[in-house]
Amino acid sequence: MRGLWERETIALILLAAMLPLAVTWLLATGGSGLLRLTLVLVVVALWHGVFMLLRAQPPSFAGVLTALAIAILAPVDLGPVAMLLGISFGVVAGELAFGGWGRNVVSPATLAVAFLGFGYSSATWPVLPIQLGWSVAAVLAIGLLTGVMSWRIVAGAALVLAAGWFGFSLATPMLTAAAVVLVLLVCDPVASATTTAGRWLYGLLYGLLVMLFVSAWAGAAPVQIAVSAALLASLAAPLLDEIAIGLWLSRRKRLA
Repeated sequence: MRGLWERETIALILLAAMLPLAVTWLLATGGSGLLRLTLVLVVVALWHGVFMLLRAQPPSFAGVLTALAIAILAPVDLGPVAMLLGISFGVVAGELAFGGWGRNVVSPATLAVAFLGFGYSSATWPVLPIQLGWSVAAVLAIGLLTGVMSWRIVAGAALVLAAGWFGFSLATPMLTAAAVVLVLLVCDPVASATTTAGRWLYGLLYGLLVMLFVSAWAGAAPVQIAVSAALLASLAAPLLDEIAIGLWLSRRKRLA
């Protein structure tokens, strides 16, 4: 795309939107969080550099978004080799193999965190500090006002999660994890649904999957539940868009 609204502009605005979340997380985790984020950034940058040399494919600021999501959501007691494998798999198989951010099907961060969580099933999922849940409000304010996040996705997910909070006593750690995963993974403008109705369905599906896993997945950690819901919702996004387009065509035929 040409003009102001190109890929890197959107990535930079998303990165600016994530700053309140990133600062809050770094203040809560201290030096260990900074070291973890630095490690992930280095690995992501190395893979972007490799593909830049092999394919003349320019690196993207979206890699910083990927690194931030992995650092916050990935299991906390993994060794450097496991982290290297998981980050590499997510970035290469989830993004760079498709030609870079903007052409990928699933968020590379979602793929990397899911790979690390299920590939190393004994690993401990992080317990997100409650302050991160409050910082999500600032992230959404910036993302929605600038248009890089879809309010329909947020509204669809919020309807279900709010019902769970008031009607089924959804625990605060679970709501915090669901909100953080919503802004980091689910609202990715590339991997989410793109049609108007599809975005509503996508947000609703994410919220419903979270509620389903909470009620039926005994022993699962909140972040594990939210990431699993994000992965399945992302995989279903193309189907939801097809359903939305099919309904629109059917309505047009009836009106014709």
